[in-house]
Amino acid sequence: MRRVRPGVAAARGSAGGATPAASSPAASSLAASRPAASRPAGEERALTSVAAGENYRERQEEDGQERTRPADLPRLWHVTLSVSGEEADLKEVRRALEQLAHDHPFLLTSRYAVDHAEIRYWEEARDLHDAAAVALRLWGEHRQTAGLPPWEIVGLEVIDRQTYHLRIAEGYGPAPATPVGVHPY
Repeated sequence: MRRVRPGVAAARGSAGGATPAASSPAASSLAASRPAASRPAGEERALTSVAAGENYRERQEEDGQERTRPADLPRLWHVTLSVSGEEADLKEVRRALEQLAHDHPFLLTSRYAVDHAEIRYWEEARDLHDAAAVALRLWGEHRQTAGLPPWEIVGLEVIDRQTYHLRIAEGYGPAPATPVGVHPY
């Protein structure tokens, strides 16, 4: 047996018509405040988005009160992508990573061996989720065009620019990406 709030089944157009509770004044006000299901056909609902955390930086004055609104400006994220799989020809791995660096201009450095590689680069994205999504697609999307080995992603680290520089300053983060390029382990 499925439980439903009074009046919900009728508002969603299911069989059975209105329930006794739907004819009460409280149910009428509930139905009036309901989203799309209780609106006349063709009436549009305004959509809003919700931003969180760091995105709330920009302030705007409205009606004499200071309000905060989201600033969806892209930020820089340092990405370290680790891949591994069955052994491949070392020269082919190097050639493929050099092609990837050519295709993906923000690539900083790659380290490789016959059965694994690490790629580090900067990604510009609105938030961590977007940067991670792009990073997780990088290897697969360029596998064909760059001739990358059929390895799988085994590690991903995405950190913001401030955290990257803080780690470097404290001496425990990833070594600065110099020299830039494709290098063996």
